[in-house]
Amino acid sequence: MKRNLLTAFCCLLPLGYWVSAQSGISAELKTEYIPASNYIRPEDSTKTNSKSDFKRINLNLSIPLSVKKDSAGRVKAWSMLLSGSYAKMSHQNYETPLFPDQMLNAQVGLQHIRPLGKKWSMMMMASVGLYTDLEHVNFDDVLGQGGVLFIRHFNPNLALGAGPVLTTAFGAPMVLPWIYFDWKTNGKVKFRINFPEGAEVGYQFSDAFTLKAVVNLSGMTVERNKNGESIMFGYQQITAGLRPEIKISDKLSLGITGGSTLVRSFSESERKIKSIFKDKKVEDPKFSSTFYAAVSLRWNLP
Repeated sequence: MKRNLLTAFCCLLPLGYWVSAQSGISAELKTEYIPASNYIRPEDSTKTNSKSDFKRINLNLSIPLSVKKDSAGRVKAWSMLLSGSYAKMSHQNYETPLFPDQMLNAQVGLQHIRPLGKKWSMMMMASVGLYTDLEHVNFDDVLGQGGVLFIRHFNPNLALGAGPVLTTAFGAPMVLPWIYFDWKTNGKVKFRINFPEGAEVGYQFSDAFTLKAVVNLSGMTVERNKNGESIMFGYQQITAGLRPEIKISDKLSLGITGGSTLVRSFSESERKIKSIFKDKKVEDPKFSSTFYAAVSLRWNLP
């Protein structure tokens, strides 16, 4: 059941990244590379001679449409969200094709953030996107989702939120729970936990340079046709490593991550609500751990 829920959550816009209102245009461009590693057969957990790599480019863009502040400085904002991920995989020594060569997730959405009293805020989001392996692009590849998060701000560095999310990933519209958690510290030593994206701890050597140890969860989802039936095919990865972050200017920063893949796997789910609650008898196909590298650029315009 947990793996099926993760497939659905991979369809959603990155809520943790967008949950804070921006007064200007903000964006992140990120490229990732994972060299070929061995395919682990799910039937008997045997490491085979088959190998697959992973290369991805990802762009997230937030465009404020309306930003207002009340007398206490709390923000009420409407924003347009654009998100796109393209992944390319190369496969070696497979008797039959098991995984897609390409994956594309492209979404456009609308977000609204407003305060609810002194300690609470609300974030609403709705989006529609294309989730495809680019083999047979049709209307089945188009998924919609929307949700509401009610967020409790305990202090400027700690927030906890929860709410319902509606997704069409399983055919009929399905309401799923969503949880958001963000905790961070100030000062030279920086800790941050952001669920569901990951965690990091770092030390700020100067205003322009910070070194962090990071753990991140990410994934992609595509609709595929199998034996004449529409299914959801999900890719998940958990990575860990070191990330130097360089502040190039007040508006632009660069992050370079080097480390390892802790988990890299695929999951498959029928597009039926009952499949969410069905336990799988066989483990998901996965790959052995290997090197991971990523480069990201973030910028914020006034």
